[in-house]
Amino acid sequence: KGCRCGACAPVRTIVPLRAIPTLLRVGFAQAVAYRAEMAVWVLSTTMPLIMLLVWTAVAQSSPVVDGSGRTWGSGAFVAYFLCVFVTRQVIASWAAWEMSYEIRQGSLAVRLLRPMHPIAAYLTQNLAFLPLRIAVSSPVIIALLFSSGQKYLSRDPAMWGLAAAALAGAWGINFFVNIAIGCLAFFAQSSARFMEVWLAAFFAFSGYLFPLSLFPPWLKAIADWLPFRYQVGLPVELATGQLTVQQALHGLAAEWTWVGCLAILAMLLWSFGVRRFQAVGG
Repeated sequence: KGCRCGACAPVRTIVPLRAIPTLLRVGFAQAVAYRAEMAVWVLSTTMPLIMLLVWTAVAQSSPVVDGSGRTWGSGAFVAYFLCVFVTRQVIASWAAWEMSYEIRQGSLAVRLLRPMHPIAAYLTQNLAFLPLRIAVSSPVIIALLFSSGQKYLSRDPAMWGLAAAALAGAWGINFFVNIAIGCLAFFAQSSARFMEVWLAAFFAFSGYLFPLSLFPPWLKAIADWLPFRYQVGLPVELATGQLTVQQALHGLAAEWTWVGCLAILAMLLWSFGVRRFQAVGG
């Protein structure tokens, strides 16, 4: 009958298209059922709003000038950090924690027996939460459109199209990083510590806590080579009109290269790790 372990599943069973609408509906039902839990998670990601208050206070006391000579006023910080908050909600993924738990408890065995590849199941489950996350972000989006930061948003429709592509790439990076780190639970007792290290680097180099243009030039050059900038910084820079079209296309090329590389890494770790899996539970 052939192996159904997920590591060597036939290509046709990885993403059965007819199953995707059902999985999305089930995932959305879970999102509605666990809306209180999701609200708690959203409240735990309000750091951009705190940083907004900090940086606007700094801008009101003295001008803030970045490495390119741009002066950041309070309105520019309002636009930036409200966009950061919305971006963080849209790109959210929690597959690493779910995989770590299921591997440790042995419940991953149930997923391995299903006709859909487990990674595809995690993907649709994460995507199904997106409508509620956008709904939660709507008040912030409205506040952005009617705040002092509104005039700092891009007026170029093409730039907004590129920003949407950057958001999709940011979600891809975040998801495949979660899968890759989740797969480390095949080799270690838990992958949670690895995720904490990743998140610490994410906070420092993604633009989540401060615009990367405020970095010294040498440090910003390093950040441009890391994947973290493409999780938050690039979509926000596009939405706030900080990049030219050429810079935007260069950034998107780098971002989607990261998506491809991380997807390959995640699949390799899954392929090697699932062969070590023993559904012992406990």
